[in-house]
Parts: sequence; structure tokens; C-alpha cells
Amino acid sequence: MPHGDITHLEIPVSDFSAAKDFYGTLFGWSIAEVPGFDDYPMWQAPNGISGGALVKRSDDFTQPRSTVEVDSIDDVIAKTEAAGGRVRTPKAPVTDSSWFAVLEDPDGNLIGVYETAG
Repeated sequence: MPHGDITHLEIPVSDFSAAKDFYGTLFGWSIAEVPGFDDYPMWQAPNGISGGALVKRSDDFTQPRSTVEVDSIDDVIAKTEAAGGRVRTPKAPVTDSSWFAVLEDPDGNLIGVYETAG
């Protein structure tokens, strides 16, 4: 996906089973566990393009969070800090060829960024 596209939406939930039933019934989302991603059931919209995951609700994760594809997390982190934002979750691997970080804008909104090799 091109730099700047929203690629993923994480929804914090307290009960995975109830959330799967709710979102599956409400929107027709296909929700399934993915090998290697424990307690992170991923959903896909009927269009086959939009998707995300259900995430265990916690004190610091109470609102849905969008994730944006970027060419370079390191570059985006530098720009974030220069523009008055900060890093909430440092860059970390998702797989051998992808990385993730969470940034906070000056208003306190959290947004994920995702980079793939290549």
C-alpha cells in the first residue's frame, strides 16, 4: 500500500467471543484467529480490503486505533517529534519483514504506523 494509506483498525474489547459475534453480525466481518498472533483475532470487511483486529482492552488502550502504512517508521518518528508529537510504543518487529510503532499527536491522539520491507 502507498505511504499514508490507512491499513488496519484495532478495536479494544473485553470479551473476544462477544465482540466477534457483535461485529460479525453488525457488519458481516469475517473474524478469525491467525497463527502466530495469539489473542489478536483479525477481521476483514466484506470488501476484502478493509481489516484490522480485536485487541484486549487495557488501561492504556481504550479507544479504537487506526494504523497507517509508511515508507519508513524511522522517518515518520523523526517528523512526529519535530512536529510536537511523541513515540508511545517504539518501533518493533511484527514479522521478519514488517515493523510497527505507536505515535501520539500534540492533541494526545494515538495512531499506529506500519512499515514493510521492500
